[in-house]
Amino acid sequence: MRRVAVIGTGHTKFMFNSTKTSMEMLAEASMDAILSSKIKPRDVQAVYIGNVLGDFSEGQGMVQSFLADDIGCLNVPATRFEGACASATMAIRDAFMWVASGFYDIVLAGGTERATAMGTALATRTFAMFGDSRYEFPAGFTFPGVFAMLTHLYSHKYGVPLKKLKEQMAMVSIQSHQYGMKNPKAQFQKEITMEQVLNSFMVTSPLQLQDCCPFSDGAAAIILASEDVAKKLTDKPVYIAGVGQSSSGKISSQYKYLPRLRAREIAVKQAYDMAGVGPGDIDVCELHDCFSIASIIAAEGLGFAEFGKGGDLWEKGETKIGGKIPINISGGLKSKGHPIGATGASQVAEIVAQLRGDLVSQGRQVDGAKIGLVDTLGGDGIILSLILKVD
Repeated sequence: MRRVAVIGTGHTKFMFNSTKTSMEMLAEASMDAILSSKIKPRDVQAVYIGNVLGDFSEGQGMVQSFLADDIGCLNVPATRFEGACASATMAIRDAFMWVASGFYDIVLAGGTERATAMGTALATRTFAMFGDSRYEFPAGFTFPGVFAMLTHLYSHKYGVPLKKLKEQMAMVSIQSHQYGMKNPKAQFQKEITMEQVLNSFMVTSPLQLQDCCPFSDGAAAIILASEDVAKKLTDKPVYIAGVGQSSSGKISSQYKYLPRLRAREIAVKQAYDMAGVGPGDIDVCELHDCFSIASIIAAEGLGFAEFGKGGDLWEKGETKIGGKIPINISGGLKSKGHPIGATGASQVAEIVAQLRGDLVSQGRQVDGAKIGLVDTLGGDGIILSLILKVD
C-alpha cells in the first residue's frame, strides 16, 4: 500500500439555522480544501461524502453527485456514506484505501448536514432511527436516554459516586467551551461554569442540557493524495498512518460489555497496530463527545486511562494543552458543534491543523504535536479510529 497524505482542508462555521443548504455548505468547504491543496477541481478523481439527514431536513438526496458537478469535478465517481455520526469518517477511510491501493491519486472526502432545519421534535425522532427504531426507541431509547443509562452503569460498575461523576462530566463540558471560544469555526464561543452546567435543565436523568452537544449545521472536507503527488503540492503533508473500523448491534445486544464500547477498542487497536504506535504516542486527540460521559468512556477505550479512571484526566487537567493527552482542543462536539454528516471530516481537519502547527494564532496549538488520533462514534456502535502523523 502507498502512503496517503491529507494535503488540504476546508471547514465552514458550525451554527444554528444556516441560511445555506447542505450542498452550498459542502461546496464551500470542498472548494476551500481544493484551493488550499493547490489543485483544480478537474484533478479530483473521486468524491466521497458523508450525509445522514438530507432526505429529511431538506428533501434532498444525491448530494454527492450534485456537489461534484457544482464544483467542477465533472463525471467522476461520487459516493454517499451513511454511518450516522461517523459518516464522514467512513468516507475518509474508504478514500484512504482507494488512494493507498493505487487506484486513485487524488480524492475529495468530506461531509455535510443541515440538521437544525428539522426542529427538535423531528430531529430527535430521525436521530433515533440510528439506534433500534422498532423496539428500543418506543421504550425511550433516544440517544440522550442511552448515554444517561451509560452514566448510571458507569457509576455502578466502577464505584464512582454519581455526584463525583457528574462533576467530572461538567469539567468535560467546561473545558470544551474554554477551547471552543478560541475556535472561529465553533458554534458556541462562550465559557460556561460548573454552576451553569449543574443547574442546567434536566434532559434525561442524570444528563443535563450542558452535558449534551447541540444540533448543528455545517460542512467539512479534505483532499487526500498519494505520497508522490502530495510532495509536489505541499511541504506540510499529514499522513494517515493507521485506520480502524468496527461495528456493534443495537445497544441491547451489547449489555454484557457496557458501559465499555467493544467496537471502539477493536477499531483503535486496528489503527494503533497499523500505525505502529500506542496510546502513549498520541500527542493530540479529537474524540466523540456527543455527551460528556461519552468523553470519559472514550478516553478509557482509547487507552488513555484505566477503566473507571477516565474522569480523573479532566479533573487533573491532563486533557488540556500541556497535559498528558490534549483532547478536543477544537471545542469538540459540545462547543464546536455536531452536524452529524460532517463531524468526522471536521475532526480530521482539526488534527491536520494541529500537526501542521497552524493554530498558534488562535491560542490553542499543542506544541510539537506529531501524531494525532481521531475517534468517531456512529449510532449504537459503529466506531472509526484514524491516526495521522507528520514526518
